[in-house]
Amino acid sequence: MGRWEPDARGRMLRAAVELFAERGFEQTTAGDIAERAGVTERTFFRHFADKREVLFDGSETMVRTTYDAILAAPADLSPLDAALAGVVAGGGLLEDRHDHAARRARIVAANPSLRERELLKLAAMTEKTAEALRRRGVGEPTADLAAHSAVTVFQVAVAAWVSTERPPTLATHIAQAAAALRSLG
Repeated sequence: MGRWEPDARGRMLRAAVELFAERGFEQTTAGDIAERAGVTERTFFRHFADKREVLFDGSETMVRTTYDAILAAPADLSPLDAALAGVVAGGGLLEDRHDHAARRARIVAANPSLRERELLKLAAMTEKTAEALRRRGVGEPTADLAAHSAVTVFQVAVAAWVSTERPPTLATHIAQAAAALRSLG
């Protein structure tokens, strides 16, 4: 594939996941990804800070979508329901990417530094969720509790969703995980 082919970013994302699955994360270099995608290593680094970030591409968009959906949620929703509306909206970005998400989850699970990075990304999502709730007028500790609860529901739902070969929607898994959370009390 020539360097002039369209969708260099998408090709690099696909190449990285393929290579990480084939060779392992540690054994794959940014140069390997660039070569498979038909781009230069310099092009790779214009798009990604490092090879880890390929697996977390779109996380900022997901956090922003979650944040915006919380702010747009009906005013009469409880803090938890507003936060859940946010994670459903953010998760909607993954709905048509189940196979990619499942492969990505296996790669992340196999590497401690990637699991750590995943936790940092989830922490950022939790912080922005709490911030959105505070902008809605929710006080502490309720904003933090609702944010942590909603992001935990999201994390549990994604794990269930990617482990199922022919799953219902991620939104369905989020609803099921939220129902399980509500049943605890």
